[in-house]
Amino acid sequence: MPDRTDRAARICPDCDGFPVVAITTGTRNQDGTRTTLPVVCPACHGTGHAPLWLVTTRRPLVAPSGQEALR
Repeated sequence: MPDRTDRAARICPDCDGFPVVAITTGTRNQDGTRTTLPVVCPACHGTGHAPLWLVTTRRPLVAPSGQEALR
């Protein structure tokens, strides 16, 4: 039986649905692990979803032909 969805998910065009990333600082902790900082997407504020106006008004970074699009 197929799942029903109420509306289509609007994935953020800036982070492609990966809103939080870990950036290494270059230093290490006492146990040898790297020190990281969580950084959230400034466009969607860490939700991974974007409002409809943001999804429909922005051009993609890569054009369908494979060349970079100008913003």
